[in-house]
Amino acid sequence: MKKLLVVDGNSIVNRAFYGIMGNKMLQTADGTYTNAVYGFLAILFKELEDINPNYIAIAFDLKAPTARHKLYEGYKANRKGMPDELASQMPILKNVLKAMNITIIEKEGYEADDILGTLSVIGEKSGAEVALLTGDRDSFQLVTEKVNIYLPRTKAGKTETDIYDPKRIKEEYGVKPKQMIEIKALQGDSSDNIPGVPGIGEKTAISLIKEYGSIENLYEAIEKEEDNLKGKTREKIAENKDLAFLSKTLGTINLETPLEYTLEDLKMQEWDKQEVLKIFKDLRFKRFIERFHLDEEISVPSEVEEKKLENLFQYEELNDFSKIESKIKNVGELYYYFEKVADEDALIIKKKISKINIYIKEEKKVYNLKFNENSFKEIFENKAILKCGYQIKEDYILLKQQNIKPQNMMFDCKIAMYLLNSGTNMYSMEEIAKQVLEIDLDDYNKDMQNENVQTSIFDTVEEEKTNYKLASYSYIIGEAKSVLEKKLEEINELDLFKNIEMPCAEILSEMQYTGVFAEKEDIQKMSDDLKIQIDILSKEIYELAGEEFNINSPKQLGEILFEKLGLPSAKKNKSGYSTDVETLEKLKNIHPIIEKVLYYRQVSKLNSTFVEGMIPYINKNTNRIHTSFHQTVAATGRLSSSDPNLQNIPTRTELGKQIRKLFKAEEGKVFIDSDYSQIELRVLAHMSEDEIMINAFKEHEDIHKICASQVFNVPLEEVTKELRSHAKAVNFGIVYGISDFGLSQQLGISVKEAKTYIESYLEKYNGISEFMNHEIEFAKEKGYVETIFHRRRYIPEIHSKNFMVRKFGDRAAMNSPVQGTAADIMKIAMIDVYNELKKRNLKSKIVLQIHDELIIEAVEEEQEEVKELLKKCMESAIQLKVPLEVEVEVRKNLV
Repeated sequence: MKKLLVVDGNSIVNRAFYGIMGNKMLQTADGTYTNAVYGFLAILFKELEDINPNYIAIAFDLKAPTARHKLYEGYKANRKGMPDELASQMPILKNVLKAMNITIIEKEGYEADDILGTLSVIGEKSGAEVALLTGDRDSFQLVTEKVNIYLPRTKAGKTETDIYDPKRIKEEYGVKPKQMIEIKALQGDSSDNIPGVPGIGEKTAISLIKEYGSIENLYEAIEKEEDNLKGKTREKIAENKDLAFLSKTLGTINLETPLEYTLEDLKMQEWDKQEVLKIFKDLRFKRFIERFHLDEEISVPSEVEEKKLENLFQYEELNDFSKIESKIKNVGELYYYFEKVADEDALIIKKKISKINIYIKEEKKVYNLKFNENSFKEIFENKAILKCGYQIKEDYILLKQQNIKPQNMMFDCKIAMYLLNSGTNMYSMEEIAKQVLEIDLDDYNKDMQNENVQTSIFDTVEEEKTNYKLASYSYIIGEAKSVLEKKLEEINELDLFKNIEMPCAEILSEMQYTGVFAEKEDIQKMSDDLKIQIDILSKEIYELAGEEFNINSPKQLGEILFEKLGLPSAKKNKSGYSTDVETLEKLKNIHPIIEKVLYYRQVSKLNSTFVEGMIPYINKNTNRIHTSFHQTVAATGRLSSSDPNLQNIPTRTELGKQIRKLFKAEEGKVFIDSDYSQIELRVLAHMSEDEIMINAFKEHEDIHKICASQVFNVPLEEVTKELRSHAKAVNFGIVYGISDFGLSQQLGISVKEAKTYIESYLEKYNGISEFMNHEIEFAKEKGYVETIFHRRRYIPEIHSKNFMVRKFGDRAAMNSPVQGTAADIMKIAMIDVYNELKKRNLKSKIVLQIHDELIIEAVEEEQEEVKELLKKCMESAIQLKVPLEVEVEVRKNLV
């Protein structure tokens, strides 16, 4: 049976970029974006396997205007231009498709839809079954018994495909495929800016076409007064006949695009595998290389390839640790990587060390040894030996779980990579090998497994080959360490690495190991109470709606709010009505159901994420929650946490406070909570050298009241609570590079008024204005900005041609030095506090760091001493042009 697959290239690449891979901006080493290419190919390969076509073509749009644009100036006028991050991937994708010998069809003056429609006719007339792969439901009009639409969708993180034939369209819409054109003529299409008949939605359009069959029949009935329409509906349709017929023309896919192709021209062909492999290697698409066994069939010569096949190191398994102890001690540096196995009985991290790979650089040799508590203790507790590893924070905990207290764990390759470019999230061992040592570790490892490769680093028994990847990790650490150190020194970040980040890793491991106490029964009770609230809210919402529906479904909620209840909304688009927070907030005063829905969402999210969602994280051995803190996630240098994320618990709402109450100090202990007062504004004052702000902080004045007086031109004594609140929003908004629109939304004022506030602020605080302009210009020239401690953040977005992306770059340039410096100060304070606690042999421990707070769980008899040292260490972490101030409170819980 002949099968033709035609792909709507622009539709699928957009879906890949925004939908499937939108939150994973994959990049190559040189910063080339690849997520849209990867996502497109993932969808294509799935459909090739499922459909198994004999013929294939991929249609793309060209920039030239089509007949539709000439007919109606407004056609697709609301479409934003393709972002640079996607546009840059289009040539890459087309090169891949050409290497795969897949026919690409583009036609000036015609859209990809027209090419799809015409090819579907060519295929059907030639006796083929036709599959049209698209994300656009407009193509439903093309469906016949031989032509089906394949519509990809994402479910639970996996791509699935909905197949539409005439039967399914009849079931879902109650009409024939060709009549989908008639529906669009009445309904219009906001995404393409096809007007339709104003005020006619999808339901009305479908019911009219089901009754009359076509818009021609509908208008004929109206002219003969044989129609069943009434009131405003009849009036709207009658008055907008021209728009209806224009919309039908615009929405009809051209089935006669002049294409010089027969079905046989589209026959599937063999790939140019060498070229495909080369491209996939450049793009780092290792999964596709493995999936199609490309590297097993072809060898692509290159400098990197030659390096991979060298005999880089020897490998040996040892039973006796003592054979290499003296070598490690003589060198004074240990390059290691642990092999780990799952262990459900482990105290904190549910793994344990099973083996260690140690690289002796002078010998170019990796030794593999089984875990031995005494031998490990001798090495890892030896202060004279510098330990070099990867994700050392986890290693601290694994060693402590096995009764070893590690010392001098002072080089982490992942943290070094993070500091070199904090915005990429490309810090895996494979990335270190490729970027630092120019070794393609995945292919290199695969070569080692290949029995046909005569020169192998594994020249001993067969089972040793199973350790090839982990063995290479210790080798990579050993070889990369000096290179990474040199790179850090070149950009003036070595002090930051040695004196802030590496000591911080030890502290974070101790915090995770200690954990924070939470009573499971209290959490369960709160969850039960919230579920009762959710149930009550649901019933109240159903009563206001007049029926039961799925409140969590945006589609069903949209239909209730905007169709049944008739609340004002933007016109419905393909995915339904928008019911996001921003939309609903604007409707709060129009109908009581809105406030109920917003509160329902808040309670549901808090329960699922922070209450019920917290129960699995209570450790059965310790009755504590051991959240994991991360220092290689946020581009600004701030810490983040996961499992669970304690950084995102809301603090201002009553529910948020109730959740914080669940975290308690154990019996005989208290929480000492120290909070930096307005640290980012103080850093901003210091870095900008703005005299008004510096003087306000030096005089310990109310910074927001001063700001209100300056910005709103009122005497200090006449500043109201509302004006102070507005000034506070401007103050903190400036730090985060807030836009006119963002401030207007936050304060509930017009964009014009918000713009005036910001302009007035920058006029009065001209030091801040000059500082921000300087940072933007610096980023444009250098490509990065820095904190006081030389933490860099690279900002490629600042050169983007896309306005929104470029504006993000401007904001990042303005706020990263301030936020990053504040993060650095907090880390220095943590280090000073940690060292002081150890120096005084106190039992109290740091347990949490949340935003600008540092929290110690102190034994009661130490609380006065801890309060004093905590305040002193935090306030003296750095000398700024303004004083650092810390508020310290003693509590039994986090509220």
